[in-house]
Amino acid sequence: MGMGLRTVQRDLQSAAFAGRKRRSDRGDSVLNPYKPYLLERWNAGCYTAMRLFRDLRQRGYRGGYGVVAAYARRLRQAQGLPPGHRRARQPLPAVAEPACQPLTPRRATWLVLRRATKRTAVEAQQLTQLREQQAEVTEAIDLAQECTQLVRQRQPEALDPWLQRASTSTVEALRRFAAGLYEDYAAVKAGVTLPWSTGPVEGHINRLKMLKRQMFGRAHLDLLGRRFVRAPGRQQEPAQRRQAPFATPAGAIAA
Repeated sequence: MGMGLRTVQRDLQSAAFAGRKRRSDRGDSVLNPYKPYLLERWNAGCYTAMRLFRDLRQRGYRGGYGVVAAYARRLRQAQGLPPGHRRARQPLPAVAEPACQPLTPRRATWLVLRRATKRTAVEAQQLTQLREQQAEVTEAIDLAQECTQLVRQRQPEALDPWLQRASTSTVEALRRFAAGLYEDYAAVKAGVTLPWSTGPVEGHINRLKMLKRQMFGRAHLDLLGRRFVRAPGRQQEPAQRRQAPFATPAGAIAA
């Protein structure tokens, strides 16, 4: 469950479940108070992470060297310096802390696929800047958003035109993705046409796997069946409980 003993004891003693609290310093770094000084030293020509680390220690920094070295690598990449390069042959542009969180591949994917009505002004600006990088990036964003829209809004008539565009795209990853969809075209077409899905089945399989992990993998079908039927949140009638089949989930557990 990922919960400590004291947390469980505190919740048991409480009149109501307080929920899991997030750390108040989530997203903060021990380096944040020293970043202005680091940027000043870096723009003055000090590119050695160890020297910067020693300077910070004299100023009260209590973090590790790895944090400073990782930040120095980010600054080095921002200025185009090769790894381990300590001197620049020509003046370099000054670096500054970005006004917003840098885009990682995961955040960029989330930004592209997020609904337009839920994007903030900063996120919309980031997406616009992302489109301006290269023509291939713009094409990939357009195709990804169109694919997401036809799946969310169930537009089977838009599937074939999208597959044709993706198959002739300049982005190799999209061409491979379209080829994979063509191989299972009937299932893909049904997925964007019919209202049914395997979501509930996958949810039950995940619940069964979770119950088995809670018993350290030693649960057999009889005990697992009773736990699955009587698990919290199950709203089944007694007759339904007696007839609850376990053949299919059992095969899923073995897999």
